[in-house]
Amino acid sequence: MSSVSLSTALSGISAANERLRASAHNTANLQTPGFRPERVVQTSLPEGGVVAGVERSQQVQVSAERELVEQRSATYSYVANLRVLQTQLRAEGALLDIKA
Repeated sequence: MSSVSLSTALSGISAANERLRASAHNTANLQTPGFRPERVVQTSLPEGGVVAGVERSQQVQVSAERELVEQRSATYSYVANLRVLQTQLRAEGALLDIKA
């Protein structure tokens, strides 16, 4: 299995997890006065994959609707990257079966 494709899928899973964590944190602080929500910024890596960083938003109000959409989106991204990882593992197993 290509280590690049493996690391790409794993970095996508990690980034989706960070997005979900930040959104849950924002939702938990929905009623906290003066709270500035966290936003996850993803940057593509030249060798493949992404790196996720967290920054504080300039706005001081958390939108429950936006956080719900972010949580759904992060969940779909997590599942999609997990499926890529599963497909890679299955393809590697099939290749080993053919060579054996």
